[in-house]
Amino acid sequence: MKKNKTHHLPKTRWFTMKTQEIFENRLISYIITLIRLVAILPFKCVMGILRSIGDLFNLSSLNHPNGKEHYSCEYGSVKYYSYCGLGGMISCGVTHTAVVPLDLIKCRLQVKPQKYVNLINGFKVTIAEEGLMGLTKGWAPTMIGYSLQGLAKFGFYELFKVFYSGILGEENAYLYRTLLYLLSSASAEFFADVALAPWEATKVRIQTQDNWASTLRQGLPKLYAEEGFYGFYKGIVPLWLRQIPYTMMKFACFERTVEALYKYVVPKPREQCTKTEQLGVTFIAGYIAGIFCAIISHPADTIVSKLNNEKGLSLFDAVRRVGFAGLWKGLGPRIFMIGTLTALQWFIYDTVKVVLALPRPPPPQPPLSLQKRYGFTSDKEPLIRDLSVKS
Repeated sequence: MKKNKTHHLPKTRWFTMKTQEIFENRLISYIITLIRLVAILPFKCVMGILRSIGDLFNLSSLNHPNGKEHYSCEYGSVKYYSYCGLGGMISCGVTHTAVVPLDLIKCRLQVKPQKYVNLINGFKVTIAEEGLMGLTKGWAPTMIGYSLQGLAKFGFYELFKVFYSGILGEENAYLYRTLLYLLSSASAEFFADVALAPWEATKVRIQTQDNWASTLRQGLPKLYAEEGFYGFYKGIVPLWLRQIPYTMMKFACFERTVEALYKYVVPKPREQCTKTEQLGVTFIAGYIAGIFCAIISHPADTIVSKLNNEKGLSLFDAVRRVGFAGLWKGLGPRIFMIGTLTALQWFIYDTVKVVLALPRPPPPQPPLSLQKRYGFTSDKEPLIRDLSVKS
């Protein structure tokens, strides 16, 4: 008679596995159905658009025959991380600069709700008072700041992912890969925000303070003259509170959504998909991740705008003055902005990696040791449950 293998497992591991099994049995069918309903139609629409773009720009030439690809560098090398940082710089700099008008109205809704009632009213008032060019205020610090942020965010994310994987070991890196994504993205964003903070502070003042400055050339030295070096980093803590949860959600949700799309929506394995089809999956996963990013980071975003708009205001004073309802002011335009922004960022980032011929790590697969121990393969393993309980 065979003995129950779970008796040889530590109690904490057995309890975790049992909990995951119960959770999956009740919810997995609903989650799969929801993923299919939400993702299949947009995926087909996006794929139709991308195929047309691919035909226009001859992206099919990037697909290599017989599945053999030539890579420009080795995975995990300094050159690889540098190229990832370059992709992040392009994706973040371009996308954030493109939505400056929407960001400007969002900031004004947060700091001057009496004057700017809603999104449409905000556009009308701004155009009436400053003309169409008024909607571009703050574009220069936005482009510079978010380019530097993207360089650090994406480059360090790939670096920390490899670093933490080595610490966790092969098995734990797979079993707790969501935690791996969260830790790597949080660590990367911590350093990325140090690069972003001075430019974000200048941008918010240009956009929200009347007659303060209209260009970066005027605003940067004026901010330093008024508040010194402290003025550049006064909002760093709420910036961390906004950006770190945002980035953790952005990367972890994206990685797991990509995994879910290939498992339940895309009708063939990733290695059989063309580059265009893979970029379509990237765009859909990026938009889904962006919606959650906007919701989780919005209260801190409101506080950042308030702090950078009023000189001498402390963090607790800003929270008290805004109030709970005020923390969610401007959430609608932010969801639209961040959803589109995140989808485009991931799309541009992956496109840069394709164009630069960077190696792509394979989809998460259980190591051979886990396959032998628990008797599952990557094709049959459920998405939510990381381990199968054998009795």
